[in-house]
Amino acid sequence: MPNVIEALQPTLEGAAMRAVFALPQPIRRLIAGAPIRIDGQELALDAQLLLKLQRLTGQTGLAASTAEKARAGMAHATKITSAAPLGGVVVAERTIPTDNGDLPARLYRPQDLTETGPLLVYYHGGGWVIGDLDSHDDLCRFLARHTGIRVLSVDYRLAPEYPFPAALDDALAAYHYAVNNAADLGSSSDAIAVGGDSAGGNLAAAVSLQTTRSGEQKPVLQVLLYPAVDATRRRRSRELFGNGFLLTDHDMTWFMDQYSPVESERGDPRLSVLLADDLTELPTAYVVTSGFDPLRDEGEAYAKALSDAGVPVVARRFPDLIHGFANIRPVGQRFEEALFEIVGTVRAALDLHKV
Repeated sequence: MPNVIEALQPTLEGAAMRAVFALPQPIRRLIAGAPIRIDGQELALDAQLLLKLQRLTGQTGLAASTAEKARAGMAHATKITSAAPLGGVVVAERTIPTDNGDLPARLYRPQDLTETGPLLVYYHGGGWVIGDLDSHDDLCRFLARHTGIRVLSVDYRLAPEYPFPAALDDALAAYHYAVNNAADLGSSSDAIAVGGDSAGGNLAAAVSLQTTRSGEQKPVLQVLLYPAVDATRRRRSRELFGNGFLLTDHDMTWFMDQYSPVESERGDPRLSVLLADDLTELPTAYVVTSGFDPLRDEGEAYAKALSDAGVPVVARRFPDLIHGFANIRPVGQRFEEALFEIVGTVRAALDLHKV
């Protein structure tokens, strides 16, 4: 019986959460508390309500005493926030061969898409320590369905078992696989984009940098959702939003200690992409940041650095949202609204580049 109860717990918690979010706006505001305003921004009610419910259930961050416990925590949270699988998408399991072993992957295709078109190689977030294909399944389904393109989600190796640069090595291998097998994936080698959120955004940015500097076929577009791009500096947004807004200051320190335990290596531009000597000729970038996110300022600094280097950039801050909003789309309307804007921009960028 305890095992049955344990298995049902995420489902019950998810049902309770959805019931709260379905309440009339005045009641949701009463539960969430007075509006939170920091740095000239007001936190969205959906985000504030989610954070309040997390505090009530004792959830304070993403880190844990071990990587295994942190991964279990994310898997539990995914079950709570997930809904029925988004329809209109065909999903196929894939395996990407690399020098370091096979990587699990999933190919998402809009159900009505039959012709060749762009492909987005997607790297999940999770501080290079947590996250997997399942944690980002809903997001990848949404991206495929509403951008109208194929999405290849990659399950790269995680720290601390595989520290930096293992995740980047896998990310590059997955990109090369997509380029070399583009026809089999329903695309062409000159129509491959890369993207990711948080740590995954870091990997997408690093893949873009590495392929450009090596002179090989570079991605046609890099989609960076609240990316981590500088492991050497504490910026103002980390001081403002490092506690109480999902991703905490402690989480960031813990994740980096797992992924790059040697502090002197953290300035390596393969990790701190913002510190690269040359950002010219990188792929067009779409950089998304959240107003209440400790990573906000470094993401925006990267967008500016790219623009200063002559790279076409669309930079979009969602001032009322928190880190990780793309993964909690089923929970609140505001999160889904933001994602619809994101997929619209991605579609326009791919159309602009005639891929």
